[in-house]
Amino acid sequence: ADVMFGGGVESLQSYSGCFAPYSCQDAAQIAAQYRSPDDVWTPFSSLPVVLICNPKLLSSESLQSWADLLSPELRGKIAFADPSVSGSSYTGLVTMLYALSEEEQDAVLQRFAENLDGKLLSGSGEIVSSVASGESLAGITLEETARKRIAAGDGIAMVYPADGTSCVPDGCAALKGAPHPDNAKLFLDFAVSYDVQQLLQSDFYRRPVRSDVSPASKLPELSAIRQVAYDVSWASEHREAILMSWAFYLGTEAEQ
Repeated sequence: ADVMFGGGVESLQSYSGCFAPYSCQDAAQIAAQYRSPDDVWTPFSSLPVVLICNPKLLSSESLQSWADLLSPELRGKIAFADPSVSGSSYTGLVTMLYALSEEEQDAVLQRFAENLDGKLLSGSGEIVSSVASGESLAGITLEETARKRIAAGDGIAMVYPADGTSCVPDGCAALKGAPHPDNAKLFLDFAVSYDVQQLLQSDFYRRPVRSDVSPASKLPELSAIRQVAYDVSWASEHREAILMSWAFYLGTEAEQ
């Protein structure tokens, strides 16, 4: 392979030794919050994490924040995918830790794991379906996924958490030792080109990472969404430890 394309940039950062750093042609046009500090990866689109609910069964007023997901009323009724498999679920889990930073990290992991009541989906693709069908009342997904499914007619409502969310990009990277390194670089240039980034917001329910391309008019500006200070490097460096703690609390709950 020449290029790794897709997935949260925390995963790309975790495997940074596999990639060849490259500063893409339009790097200066990429908004500062999305740039890789060492050019190991190139961002592709901005993906805010959102909460969703089934409005027939749970009002959006009852789901306003990450703290609401720790409510006993939602025990066993939350759609969440395995964060060791789903990059978006790992981003969501770390976003929750940042948003609820006044509590101890392990305490948040334990309370959330217990509130899932042993129910963990195998992939992020199942989250919206679980909420839309009423099997779950609430879920954690990406803005892009929620918008796409709402446009397709799924009966869900989308909420930006009042206690803050993250807008971590997915990305792409050139593999170290790629057989066609020049083509790999051309692809990274293409991914953040003006035309492609325009298509993201007009046709693909995604937010661009370029500062000279505005998001779709029906979307709120990022400045209107409360954001946590999400540190991609920290999330990458602590990924193994967080997932080990998560598995422990989830396993303890399952045994009970």
